[in-house]
Amino acid sequence: MPHPDLQSTLTQLLPMNISIDPNSNGLPGIGQLNKIVGASMTVGLILAVLALIMSAVVWAMGANSSNPHLAGRGKLGVVIALGAAIVTGASVALVNFFWNVGQAV
Repeated sequence: MPHPDLQSTLTQLLPMNISIDPNSNGLPGIGQLNKIVGASMTVGLILAVLALIMSAVVWAMGANSSNPHLAGRGKLGVVIALGAAIVTGASVALVNFFWNVGQAV
């Protein structure tokens, strides 16, 4: 059994509740990094739309020319482009969701 004075001293020295939250002014360049991430999301969405258009054209050409391989590739491209747009658009919500799950632990 530890000495009562030692136990009270350790209790005072050891942190019981640590509360650290992300902040937007802790490091220089956070604002610029936020702009860069937003710009990359915009570029990702633009590329997803471009891929969707190109895949739809390939799908239409394959279906029109009775080429099942080309039509299948176009269909796959459409699904991948839509998935990329979903992930890009939902990335902030997904990160926030898992951040909140981690905070609840």
